[in-house]
Amino acid sequence: MKFMRIGICALLAFGILAHGGVEDWARACFETGAGLLFLAWAVQLYRNSEEVIVISPLLPPLASLLLLVLGQMAFSTTLSLYATHQEFMLLLADTVVMFLAAQAFRTVEDWRGFIWFAMIFGFLVAIFGILQHLTFNGKLYWFREMHYGGIPFGPYVNRNHFAGFAELFIPAALVPLMLGKVRRERVLVVGLFAVVSIGSLFLAASRGGVISFAVQVLVIVGWMAWRRTRTKQMLAGAAVLAAALLMVSWLGVKEITQRFSTMKAMEVASGKRASMRKDTFKIFLDHPWMGTGLGTLQTAFPPYETLYDGRVVNHSHNDYVEALSDTGIFGGLCCALFLGMLLFHSLRQLSGDKLPFTAVLNLSGLVACIGFLVHSFVDFNLHLPANALLFFLMATLATSTPNASKSGAGESKRHRHHKGKP
Repeated sequence: MKFMRIGICALLAFGILAHGGVEDWARACFETGAGLLFLAWAVQLYRNSEEVIVISPLLPPLASLLLLVLGQMAFSTTLSLYATHQEFMLLLADTVVMFLAAQAFRTVEDWRGFIWFAMIFGFLVAIFGILQHLTFNGKLYWFREMHYGGIPFGPYVNRNHFAGFAELFIPAALVPLMLGKVRRERVLVVGLFAVVSIGSLFLAASRGGVISFAVQVLVIVGWMAWRRTRTKQMLAGAAVLAAALLMVSWLGVKEITQRFSTMKAMEVASGKRASMRKDTFKIFLDHPWMGTGLGTLQTAFPPYETLYDGRVVNHSHNDYVEALSDTGIFGGLCCALFLGMLLFHSLRQLSGDKLPFTAVLNLSGLVACIGFLVHSFVDFNLHLPANALLFFLMATLATSTPNASKSGAGESKRHRHHKGKP
């Protein structure tokens, strides 16, 4: 399954670097890649019929939502068949990749590799975002024009969407550090990953991102207090946060953000966001059972708009309200079941008396998902293909029950001693 693991990570990296995968060409590449990975897995399963298929507890709620959207298209209850079909294909691709992740990541070693990928790739994207922030010339990647405006950070056109990405990968480094589950010789490296990544989140100046990160820290500290973790580990986490804030201060965040002051007007005002959420909820009240169709908010919204500013509204800056307006009560129940399964199975993994490295993996995934879900109250990160995919992968990590790593015959004593740490 090594090829499958590499393929999933490559697909994720591509989506993030392709501005979150929001453009049609990027979505087509993502959906095609997901299909090819599934085909490769099917061929491998055919060759090895004894392979056991793993079903994630998160798969049934997503499958139910897919069936609901199929019903919207089959019975013509959607306001835009094209838009719903587009979103259906994207949701199907996410579901396929999440299913494949459950097959490819089965052992502690598999998930440890994913954690290292998340830390290293997130660190590199954070470095890129900081450099672009300091030397911004009005173009993405310093050469691509932004025809529709934006306040970019890193590969994302919207800094709030970079914050959504950061919320998902930061816990991969922060949780093992705070729980003392990093090998001594790697503490500085993992600490550097965490400091730079947290610093980039603050430099992105996303209020929703900062609040969501604060919630993540509170969840980690609360869990550590409940487990009566040693004060030394609490201090390690505090040192990481202090170093990140010092880095931001050293770079001069006030002066840097002033360079984007001329672009502030392109952001949606707080009053407009509140109005959009209320208007979107009215759409749900008028279409309570099946909604207007997945991905049809832009079509349904104009008659309900109460605060017109001349801009096209394609998302309501609240993933929960938009899910209700798009899919109704039935879709809301599917989403609630997904979140319920995520919390139930992840917390069950964390309820043991001991703290094996598998629990650290589960906690990293859960903390990442909690921060992302908090941010979803004020933004629409779930509608970015790359961010949604990373969320589903972290949710799979949070609910997984990885097998113990199989040690090779020539494994060294030192490696066996540290096999519970990254």
